[in-house]
Amino acid sequence: MDQRKEQRVCIRFCANLGKSVTETLEMIQQGFGDQSLSRTQVFQWHARFKAGRISVDDDEHTGRPTSCTTPETVARIQEIIHQDRRRTIHDIAGEVDVGYGTSQRVLTEELGMQRVAAKFVPRILTADQMHQHVSSPPTMKRSRLGSLLVTRAGFTVTTLRQSDNPPSGKAPCHQDQKRQDR
Repeated sequence: MDQRKEQRVCIRFCANLGKSVTETLEMIQQGFGDQSLSRTQVFQWHARFKAGRISVDDDEHTGRPTSCTTPETVARIQEIIHQDRRRTIHDIAGEVDVGYGTSQRVLTEELGMQRVAAKFVPRILTADQMHQHVSSPPTMKRSRLGSLLVTRAGFTVTTLRQSDNPPSGKAPCHQDQKRQDR
């Protein structure tokens, strides 16, 4: 029998004999030493037995199970992500009915996914768009302001050289361009 159950049986016996809570606590500590229940636990169980409780077993606990990471949960989260990769962890947790931390742990540890921040790439690319983006060589042009325009698979990125930016931090205007041309 579990040592906690043994102590509860002893507490029940003392309560039935009419012993006080303090006497019961001293007897439990003397009999079980370092492995004895805490003072609070002894007082609670003594009060329960005095109130008419018979069972020494734990009460049933309600609520969510301690571990929600089941194969069914992992499969369901994976299915949701494959349907729409833009779903947030909060949305996934609500739909699957698990906690935020569990959803995050399933995504990162179980499914090996991670967040990727890619500038200048839209959030959803079809397979054809992804292939075109990766396989097409970039084309470069100079604009009339001296900035470099890079076009790749329909996306344009503009970069300015540092010499194009005046010390004031303002963008060069048409007047400044005319002065540079002279």
